[in-house]
Amino acid sequence: MNPTERFTDRAEAYAAGRPSYPPAALDALLGGLGDPAEVVVADLGAGTGIGARLLAERGARVFAVEPNAAMRAAAAPNSLVRWIDGTAEATGLEEASVDLVVAFQAFHWFRPEDALREMLRVVRPAGRAAVVYNERNEDVPFNGAYGEIVRRHQTGGNERRRAAGLEAFESFPGWRVVRRVLVDNEQVMDRAGVVRRASSTSNLPQSGPAAEALRRELDALIDAHAAGGRVTMRLRTILDLADVGSG
Repeated sequence: MNPTERFTDRAEAYAAGRPSYPPAALDALLGGLGDPAEVVVADLGAGTGIGARLLAERGARVFAVEPNAAMRAAAAPNSLVRWIDGTAEATGLEEASVDLVVAFQAFHWFRPEDALREMLRVVRPAGRAAVVYNERNEDVPFNGAYGEIVRRHQTGGNERRRAAGLEAFESFPGWRVVRRVLVDNEQVMDRAGVVRRASSTSNLPQSGPAAEALRRELDALIDAHAAGGRVTMRLRTILDLADVGSG
């Protein structure tokens, strides 16, 4: 399947079921770039705008680049976010037009060499490029059990794709220096929230016997781990931040 079409039937679940990003992650993204109200951002593979809205709430002006119409349609509006029907490899943005170019939870779906060249093209001298991921801490019992269920039912290896994408970003010769920031995060969910979280994952079944089996395992997982009807997914937000030019 074309990566740009993978989430067409999951856009609403994605908007409702995916975790947000903690304030410290936004601090790291924007730190050193000056007054956020003067910062222009390109969010590549913006999805339903989870990251774009957080940046806009800090005052940044954001170009949210997303090729999937269903994902764009599921996004909540924000006056500082301008949506663009484009791809990470061909954003349609002008050269050296943004201070920060970032991909939240999306870089592994890009053609890395083409996307990296486009990131370098659109970012201004002394600007910043970044890749951001929320990853489960599977040392936590609930997370470990959830991860086992995902791997048992998945139809493709997204975890391997993410690791390869981070390696490609980190080793790109266009960056002057790359540093990694780790921030603790969490997602508190009720039963419906856990189902939405799983439904937003592109390599898990959506319908038929396989989806029914997945739902039964998720129900058993929640029964085993819920406190007051809720579970907490402990996350680690990974930020790879690349400085561009001489600064």
